[in-house]
Amino acid sequence: MIQWLHKEEGYCEGSFKSSFFRDDENGDELCIMSKSPDLTECAEKCVEAFNHLTETEISGICEEIINCAREGGIDKEFELPDLDNALDILNYCWFTTVYVNMLSEEDETAYVVEGEGEWGEVIGFAVNNGKVIYVGVDYLDCMKDEE
Repeated sequence: MIQWLHKEEGYCEGSFKSSFFRDDENGDELCIMSKSPDLTECAEKCVEAFNHLTETEISGICEEIINCAREGGIDKEFELPDLDNALDILNYCWFTTVYVNMLSEEDETAYVVEGEGEWGEVIGFAVNNGKVIYVGVDYLDCMKDEE
């Protein structure tokens, strides 16, 4: 599922095909990052979970992204148009990276997703054990530190 580009201690990077979310070129290839080659199985679990988010979860993420877009961003010229449904926000934002948010294989599946909106703001969301726990600009605050 993941094609690993770099595997070294402290930095592992690969790419995978996203089943729903799009990248900045409207493609389906996203990056996955982990802190260790020991977490490659965890990365596979994260990609599997990411690619199986439910329609309800994705709609909830999109609704929160809409709130972020309405609150503003760097590009004050951007004005969010009326949207027919929450998923339409995905025409104005994209995703680039999934970060493995697990310290070992015994941890619950957890990851953080990073993206950006046309309103000039980096956005993301965090998922832990199948539940979306955060959507917004401070998504990296959800990352676990090594113990």
